[in-house]
Amino acid sequence: MNQYEGKGSVQEHDVIMRGRRTLDITGVKQVESFDSEEFLLETVMGFLSIRGQNLQMKNLDVDKGIVSIKGKIFDLIYLDEHHQEKAKGFFSKLFK
Repeated sequence: MNQYEGKGSVQEHDVIMRGRRTLDITGVKQVESFDSEEFLLETVMGFLSIRGQNLQMKNLDVDKGIVSIKGKIFDLIYLDEHHQEKAKGFFSKLFK
């Protein structure tokens, strides 16, 4: 049972971008990794990679599954199952 199943409804996932400078994302299960050029988030709809420049986490509410990111946003990519394994494999090797 994941953390969202016990709350009575499936967590919604929305991505709201304002002028390529700020992102508000809901339905975030966890932040896998982040730095000033890339964030990797696990959402209820799969892994989401956000790439850009001078990225900063402005808000993190783990209980509500909300993340806010500020910076110059270049791209948002949902990773399919093949890419998820690559991403997890890369980070598991990195943190061994």
